[in-house]
Amino acid sequence: MRSKNGIHIVSCHCEGEVGDVIVGGVAPPPGATLWEQSRYIEKDRKLKDFLLNEPRGGVFRHANLLVPPKHPDAAMGFIIMEPETVPPMSGSNTICVATVLLETGIITMREPETELLLEAPGGLVQVKAECRGGKVERVRLNNIASFADRLNATLETKDYGKLSVDIAFGGDSFVVVEAAAMKFSLSSDEARDMALAGMAIVKEAEAQIGFRHPTLEGMNAITFCLFAGPVENENGRRVSRHAVAIRPGKIDRSPTGTASSARLALMHARGEAKTGDEVVFRSPLGSAFTARIEAETQIGARPAITPSIAGRAWITETRQLLLDPDDPWPTGYRLSDTWPMDRGR
Repeated sequence: MRSKNGIHIVSCHCEGEVGDVIVGGVAPPPGATLWEQSRYIEKDRKLKDFLLNEPRGGVFRHANLLVPPKHPDAAMGFIIMEPETVPPMSGSNTICVATVLLETGIITMREPETELLLEAPGGLVQVKAECRGGKVERVRLNNIASFADRLNATLETKDYGKLSVDIAFGGDSFVVVEAAAMKFSLSSDEARDMALAGMAIVKEAEAQIGFRHPTLEGMNAITFCLFAGPVENENGRRVSRHAVAIRPGKIDRSPTGTASSARLALMHARGEAKTGDEVVFRSPLGSAFTARIEAETQIGARPAITPSIAGRAWITETRQLLLDPDDPWPTGYRLSDTWPMDRGR
């Protein structure tokens, strides 16, 4: 076989969102920290494009590169590659990584619960996996510090008039809009309209409001748009539906762990939730994360919370990606019929 670049992947999805895990064939990128390594991948783009562009990938895929951790207490490090960005953290991808590590035996599974510390570019993530019969049945992770950045900011939009929005960080950055203000019911058949509206709102929010993380150098853009439904009581539990538009213009199939964390941070900032409170967040697909405020903390000088997210993941296949030396598209290609042009940049 003439092909080279054999990259070994275990494919996985968490509550509907694909989070492939690279288990072999890629050397760790340069960098003294995982954050620096992730910035190298984002700037270089070759690996991310090879994995996520057609013909090997698509806008629906995420990929996670396992790397040696920098922190001495961490069992494994991982770098997340999303369609357009290389983020500090992702809840659904963390759950996929933990599931693959334990179910493939890379890290020894202990039943009924395995605890491990993972290192993401944004920081350390404590994971507890409920395990039975060799299967990871549920993962709860303590996310990195999450905080409300702006409350009730006014956003002038070209297509949707004047909106009241929040800016929050839950492992990535969000502009948050009430779904009712956009006349969205958050159903799956609205996905395309929500994706287009979300990217337009991200672009206008970046221009008018902006975001800068207090400690992560270069984390200075608004990445996602979150359309939030009301928080309601369902059999004694607080439940809310929401939808997250991801660059370059797709809707997350999962409830998005970073979005669920951002919403808890906003609720905490408004006095609507306190330490120990839980909310079940549902995606347009109907999948769910259970989010909980574990503690109050701070990031830089900002008040923040430590949220936790619980959800499930399932391994779907193993793959080996190859490159023929004569392939005229060595890093793949994109066409706008399936890969939206990023309206947020």
